[in-house]
Amino acid sequence: MTFLEFLYGTAPGRVLLKPLTAPALSHLAGRILDHPVSKILIPGFVSRNHIPMEEYQETSYHSFNDFFCRKIKPSLRPIDPSPEHLIAPCDGLLSVYPISQDLVIPVKQSRYTISSLLRNSALAKKFEGGYCMVFRLCVDHYHRYCYPDDAVRSAEVKIPGVYHTVRPVALEALPVFLENTREYCLLRTRHFKTIVQMEVGAMLVGRICNPPSARQVRRGQEKGFFQYGGSTIILLVQKDQVHMSGMYRAAREVPVHMGQEIACTCK
Repeated sequence: MTFLEFLYGTAPGRVLLKPLTAPALSHLAGRILDHPVSKILIPGFVSRNHIPMEEYQETSYHSFNDFFCRKIKPSLRPIDPSPEHLIAPCDGLLSVYPISQDLVIPVKQSRYTISSLLRNSALAKKFEGGYCMVFRLCVDHYHRYCYPDDAVRSAEVKIPGVYHTVRPVALEALPVFLENTREYCLLRTRHFKTIVQMEVGAMLVGRICNPPSARQVRRGQEKGFFQYGGSTIILLVQKDQVHMSGMYRAAREVPVHMGQEIACTCK
């Protein structure tokens, strides 16, 4: 039994969950990983997680968090140029779920609704019959993310919460996305009507970093980045806006890279 299986699958473990998922612990971890002394953690992290450092821009890092949100060489994340293609906003493991009667994401016994995810029933109704796309980022993934289409964006909506891990063991036990800290904006896109782009924090992730942005944004333009830990990005797409290829419709995780085509317009 792993430590996470103990935490999420046993009664004694669940007693420990409350302090481990509290925002204060993640914020403290974030401050520690911001300190210059945290640079000593970088070589071991690179070795354990087989990070291909030759793929990233050469620079010096001021802290572990500075390293964690490192920038990849642009040539390695080209943006699909076709306006008819919806692109992945990030690297990660993508699973796609249809939205039916507000219900989404049956992860074994864990289910939840779009209205609970957004805390907005009226907005949730706009996505009835559409898709919920979940991009799960692990610690070895690239942790910067972009906009999936040209759009006019709203202000960020921030929903405070705790910091569960987003690994499958937790998703199977609890409605993690409803409890974790998250924020989202509405994108009135050029080719796919309105999309919700949501960032979800995870255990030991102290910050979702979305710098201020102009209302008009471009496809492939950087939206923000996560600091240390695994994390998740969720896209909500309205009914009859995209056609998903078969490989993305089986509610299983498929590796994707930021900028690659994941769906095409139905028009």
